[in-house]
Amino acid sequence: MIKKSEIIHHETLYEGFFTMERYQFKHTLFAGGWSEPVERELFRRNNCVGVLLYDPQRDEVVLIEQFRVGAMAQGFAAEHSWLIEIVAGGIEVGETAEQVAYRESLEEAGCEIQALKLINKFYTTPGGCSELLSLFCGKVDASSIGGIHGLDEEQEDIRVFTVSFTDAYQMLEQGLIMSGIPIIALQWLALNREKLQREWLAV
Repeated sequence: MIKKSEIIHHETLYEGFFTMERYQFKHTLFAGGWSEPVERELFRRNNCVGVLLYDPQRDEVVLIEQFRVGAMAQGFAAEHSWLIEIVAGGIEVGETAEQVAYRESLEEAGCEIQALKLINKFYTTPGGCSELLSLFCGKVDASSIGGIHGLDEEQEDIRVFTVSFTDAYQMLEQGLIMSGIPIIALQWLALNREKLQREWLAV
């Protein structure tokens, strides 16, 4: 079966920190033929990078905590608007995903990556958002990592802290980590931790 889609109409509804677009399109059906015209709004944002910073010698991960408007909009108690996450950032024009991983790790956590491994690439919510995320694990020395980081011009206020992998995974199981990207990253590390330690500690 040959899969095809066709854009009938496209318009930009809003352009600011993010962009909202409207598409009208049709696509081929599994049963054959074409769909009727479909209309959807799309949240347009740059492709992004996430980095789980891991110290294999100390068996520690670097986590960050910051305010998230999406969590605030859920209407929970105020303290739940701050989420525990991993380093992440958007890919600007002319940058590679790897370059963003190194840059964001310095900007958001004061960490210099010593080695970088791609975990996977995936769409975060493709039903309504264009974002494709490249998720990495970065080798770091976490012995002196911590404090408040972020760029003033981006109004970032980021608390950086380190915890053992065991404690981080317990936080995940207790529901204290509610953002999807760190959940995926920590679950990957749980499956690959021993292999990663052998690889990175052998260097």
